[in-house]
This record gives sequence, structure tokens and C-alpha cells, in this order.
Amino acid sequence: MAYHYARFGAKIVITARRTKILEKVIEKCLSLGAQEALYVSADMSNETDPENVVDFALEKLGGLDYLVLNHVGKHGFAMWNGDMDQIRWLMKPNFFSYVQMAWRALPSLEQSKGSMIVVSSMAGKMSNPFAAPYTATKCALNGFFGSLNHELAMKKSNVSISICTLGLIDTESALNAVRGIITTTAYPAIEAALNIIITGATRQQELYYPWFTYVMNLTKDWFPSLTNHIIRNALNYNP
Repeated sequence: MAYHYARFGAKIVITARRTKILEKVIEKCLSLGAQEALYVSADMSNETDPENVVDFALEKLGGLDYLVLNHVGKHGFAMWNGDMDQIRWLMKPNFFSYVQMAWRALPSLEQSKGSMIVVSSMAGKMSNPFAAPYTATKCALNGFFGSLNHELAMKKSNVSISICTLGLIDTESALNAVRGIITTTAYPAIEAALNIIITGATRQQELYYPWFTYVMNLTKDWFPSLTNHIIRNALNYNP
């Protein structure tokens, strides 16, 4: 997404934990045409880092037109073993940090008539095995930002919220997590990223990518038994 924004000539602030990776991304963003590209190293599971990132962006850029929330904490892809600490921890990067950053950025987005883009997952629309803690965090995201979207509309706010529902994307971290378990085709990150950006720029409320995620979202209510059969048979599991 940073590379796409750079090609459009945007001013960008990105964040992640690893400084060396951030430096490489910033260098490429500048070569692709970004007006300005900055980074701040942060850990989204830390209680103060999410707000500090937004404050950094506001200070350096003078305001925000878009806030793209697209980060996830590390989690295993396995049957839940009763580990409550894992669920409590995962809620920090996957949910609480999104809320913190959104609230911090909201006044600036109001001034710019900006957009908030929340990258979620099919797991936020329908439950999946081997991902109970992750699914819980994505359901929380969809619920919270769906409610916030209503509230902003009722207040006649200038800010739009776009919730992006993604299937399996071919990022390195996603493929490593599901290797040998999921038989579903992974879709290209570069295409998913562009669709996310277009959704935010055109102020659409929802994105489903790839296309079949929308169909699955409908069939889960129309044909629940069939949907459950498809989900379970997309996984390699022998009890």
C-alpha cells in the first residue's frame, strides 16, 4: 500500500517494529515518487505506541487525509488450547491499537474530510477453525468500526470509514502461518493493496477481496451447512 500511495505522489508515514525494513520501504517510496516518506518504529501491542505514531504523523505532515489501519499481531494457526493470555495479548495489536489510533486521528480527519480505512478479514464475517483468537479480534474490529460509522453519520461527520474484508493474501507472514494447513488459493497482495486504496479514496463503506469473499458472506446465512462443509474441507486436518 505504501508503494501505491508513493506512485500517487502522496506524503506518507509508515510504522512497524523493524527499523531496517522501514528504512528500505521509505527509500523505495521516495524512488517511486512520494512527496515525502517518513517512518516511526513502534509496537502496536504497546499501550502508548499507537497514539504516539499518530502524533508523529500529525506533527510531521501537519494533518491527515487517510488513516490506514493494517497491522496484526503474531498468532499461531492451530486449534485453541485454552490459552487466555494469548487472547488478551492479541487484542492489543489487533483491536485496541486500531481504536486508539482512530480516536487520536479523528479530529484531523474531520478537518480534512478524510477517510479511515480498516483492513479486516473474512474471519470477521464468519468463524474459521484454527483461528479462534484471531477471529475474535476481527469480529471486534468489524463490530466497533461498524458502530462508529453509524455514529459519525448520525453526527453528519466529514469522515468516512471503509472496512475491508480480505481472503487469503499472498504476504509472506500469511503464507507462513497457513502453510500445509489451508488449500485455498492466495491472492496477490499488490492487487489487494490497490483495491484497499481505491475503496478508501472513493469513500466506500465496504470492500470484499477477492470477489468470492462476498459470495461466502451471503451463503453463510442462506446455506449454513454447505458453508461449514466448504470451510472445514478447505483445511488439511486429521484428528
